[in-house]
Amino acid sequence: MSNINLHTLQQSAIELLKQLISTPSFSKEEDKTADILKSFLEKHGVPVKNVQHNVYARNAHYDDSKPTILLNSHHDTVKPNKNYTLDPFTPIEKEGRLFGLGSNDAGGPLVSLIATFLYFYNRTDLKYNLVLAASAEEEISGKDGIELVLPHIGNIDCAIVGEPTQMQMAVAERGLMVLDCVAHGKAGHAARNEGENSIYKAIKDIEWFQSYQFPKVSDLLGPVKMSVTVIETDNKQHNVVPAHTKFVVDTRVNELYTFEEVLEVIHKNVACEVTPRSTRLRSTSIAIDHPLIKSGVALGRTYYGSPTTSDKALMPFQALKMGPGDSARSHTADEFIYVEEVKEGIELYIRLLEKIL
Repeated sequence: MSNINLHTLQQSAIELLKQLISTPSFSKEEDKTADILKSFLEKHGVPVKNVQHNVYARNAHYDDSKPTILLNSHHDTVKPNKNYTLDPFTPIEKEGRLFGLGSNDAGGPLVSLIATFLYFYNRTDLKYNLVLAASAEEEISGKDGIELVLPHIGNIDCAIVGEPTQMQMAVAERGLMVLDCVAHGKAGHAARNEGENSIYKAIKDIEWFQSYQFPKVSDLLGPVKMSVTVIETDNKQHNVVPAHTKFVVDTRVNELYTFEEVLEVIHKNVACEVTPRSTRLRSTSIAIDHPLIKSGVALGRTYYGSPTTSDKALMPFQALKMGPGDSARSHTADEFIYVEEVKEGIELYIRLLEKIL
């Protein structure tokens, strides 16, 4: 904004982050932080709209004839790690660190994107529109988060998704598909060699999930990874051959396969019943020659493939995941972000977009 300099934006972003830390905002309970964000933007002269707990705004000179860049991050948090030694809702600044729940994931990226949006808000010479969206339910991949608000925003050409990446560029992201598998047998008495043991049938399929290698390996994300993480039977007695054995497969898909292609291979190779819980969190990638990536490379940023999922998976357009903070601190006890990381994040976001806008 013409009347706000960079230093002022950085300081106001840090104060906003402290407010967000002080206000519990677990997934589906983000109403109070939504109010804080709305009030903050309105105080800066920005008209704000909301869809449930999602808050969004357009730049002052939004023009339907121009392409649009979405700036998005989330304001919900997980519940505090049980090993916290500090009050998770008290923002404590110590030795350059700002402690508090959601400081790193994703309060720091969110306030940095808000400051960036304000920096460009009143500009009349932009080649792109900017839309800011602070979304809900990211931590639970809820359906009342970014998916709910996107139809209200209008056409989006590309996005920056604020997550802690140390301001490096996550250009690809693994998809997540959780599979519920059931091996069917026939109950019988264990002493009399009766029935068909569903555990033995499940073991054969589990061995396939463990050993099978999908041929296409991504340079950014590596191979498709399938991990059996839960196993149980419907049996409560030691002397009964179980009729059903259930197991869960955590499937992380690279950008070279669709979920449908992966499921087709699985169905051809296992005997058990396989049901995906969801096919929403798809693998995504943004072209290396995209203007956002070229701009980042010119600023000395590196790019990589991210093993974790984000709201990027729910966007039907190309998106870059990038933000201050470190994903290794996310969901940890005594979560923190360096104050300098937020300041540098704002400056880098502005420089990244300046080359394009």
